[in-house]
Amino acid sequence: MTPGFDDAAQTWNERFAGEDYVFGREPNEYLRSHTALLPPGSRVLCVADGEGRNSVWLARNGLKVEAFDVSEAGVAKAKKLAAEANVAVSYHVAGCDDWAWADEACDAVVAIFIQFADPALRERLFANMVRTLKPGGLLILQGYTPKQLEFKTGGPKVLSHLYTAELLRNSFASLTISELVEYEAELSEGARHSGRSALIGLVASKP
Repeated sequence: MTPGFDDAAQTWNERFAGEDYVFGREPNEYLRSHTALLPPGSRVLCVADGEGRNSVWLARNGLKVEAFDVSEAGVAKAKKLAAEANVAVSYHVAGCDDWAWADEACDAVVAIFIQFADPALRERLFANMVRTLKPGGLLILQGYTPKQLEFKTGGPKVLSHLYTAELLRNSFASLTISELVEYEAELSEGARHSGRSALIGLVASKP
């Protein structure tokens, strides 16, 4: 694990302890720009959803959203954000290995900046994300590329946790990839994702 993530729950509980939303209250821009791909009423799972900005956004767009995060503090703030937006999201406190992954249960899986995962956890997590998609189901994922180590504007400081196009292409070889793009952009998603960033986005569907 990344230094400081030996006890992931404690680490994220400490980060999410304050009143401010660490990554902001608005959804991730990559997710926002691809939300129209998800038909209203679709069942969506948000992986490691943190303080709820992305799950609440999806619920506001008419999707049936379930979300989990290892942090009790994060989930509590997510519930508060959902209540303020007057939307229903099914929230759970769970780690990625603890989540009850169900076969072919979801119309979509959303995974935004889940790069706390070391290579071993990432392999298990990616496999479970694919497994829980229904045939025709959609994966929307965003992360940082290795160039992010130069920008230092967010994300892990460990090379092995960052994504390349080749890594994602190999990890999701069983899916049909409709978009896999590496790019740079200015992020303004709370204090921890702010400034010029080296990003990668993936949209893929399960045959």
